[in-house]
Amino acid sequence: MKKILLCSLVLFSLLNAQTLTLHEAIDTTLQNYPDVNALQMKIAQSKLSHRSAYSNYLPQVNLHGQYNLTQTYILPVNGALHTKDDTGWSVGINVKQKLWDFGKTTSKIASSEKDEDISKLSLMDFKALLAYKIKSFYELMVLQREAIHVRKKDLQAKKAYYAQAQALVKAGLKTSADASRFLSAVYNAQDTLAIAQANFDKARNSLSLYMNKKIDANVSLQKSVLQEDFTMPKDIEKEVLDANYKLKIEKKKIEKNILLHKSAKAERYGSIDAIASYNHFDTLNSYDATTAGVVVNIPLYTGGRVSAEAQKVAISTQISKEQKRSQKLLLQEEVENTLLDMKRYNKTIHAKKAQLSSAQQTKKVLDGRYKEGLSTYIEVLDATSEVLNAKLGLLQTYYLRTLSIDKIQYLQGKI
Repeated sequence: MKKILLCSLVLFSLLNAQTLTLHEAIDTTLQNYPDVNALQMKIAQSKLSHRSAYSNYLPQVNLHGQYNLTQTYILPVNGALHTKDDTGWSVGINVKQKLWDFGKTTSKIASSEKDEDISKLSLMDFKALLAYKIKSFYELMVLQREAIHVRKKDLQAKKAYYAQAQALVKAGLKTSADASRFLSAVYNAQDTLAIAQANFDKARNSLSLYMNKKIDANVSLQKSVLQEDFTMPKDIEKEVLDANYKLKIEKKKIEKNILLHKSAKAERYGSIDAIASYNHFDTLNSYDATTAGVVVNIPLYTGGRVSAEAQKVAISTQISKEQKRSQKLLLQEEVENTLLDMKRYNKTIHAKKAQLSSAQQTKKVLDGRYKEGLSTYIEVLDATSEVLNAKLGLLQTYYLRTLSIDKIQYLQGKI
């Protein structure tokens, strides 16, 4: 009856365990992470900046009014000038329309569009980076969960060895040294199991903070994420250079600085504006005044300000080009080194599988020989350690290879 009740409780807990997929972890984080929201607000700011720059193309209309409690007026009377103090007021409207400024405004508007593009690319790059971090936390949880299972089995095996050694000591077939050594191995296995559990909890806590959602300790995870097939394209380096968001951002910065340089150079030529105004004056006499015409503004001397600004932007353009070159070199280095790591991990996985198979066979033989008194406890523990190290080493290599795949996908801008 107790066994049935225990099995029922275990089954109930498994059915009610929280299930968390990698896709769900990434999606939840992208929806809740504060920096994502901040970057989305920056996109809105960039759109408003573009609207502000474009407004220079549109007519500028101003309404003004003035009322004077007292004002001195000069009046000619019989060839002499006389003054008179009286109230007065005026109201009017002015309209100014830019006709041509040699491309200054056009270039500024285009540069503001580049700012908006940069904000969008920055958001996409941050999302890809955030997804990369979430993948690493999730995969670390899977790794530590599997390590916990392996270490639990190792602990059970060492407890069984200890019990067996105690029985053989009582039968006079083994010395107390055997039992003591196995007991020490049990304590060591308990310690390493606790470390694996702590590492799992730390990864779970980090992922929980990023997701802004509590993750159950018994959460069900996708174990397959550590062994997913991934075929590396032959032209992967070209794909990364074409798709990488950071490289696209640097390209947009160059385009923006080129436009700003054009705008700065155009400022030395001034502008041509159409103006019109209507004013009504009510002073000693009431009358209307209208104006309509074209104004030409040509800066003759600005103290070197216009020239200095143009040179500053020209230097900024060169800096952006060098930064793009530097970013390209970093990407090439990262891709090539990551590909070399992946090749090494594939070879290591093959070697670890062979090592695990060999260690398991050796352990099986030594277990039988130990029962017959033909091998020592040292040989048994060494064989057990070989199996344990092979299992954990295989898991670790799978994890490192998966991180390399995640890195390639991040460099490609994939979420």
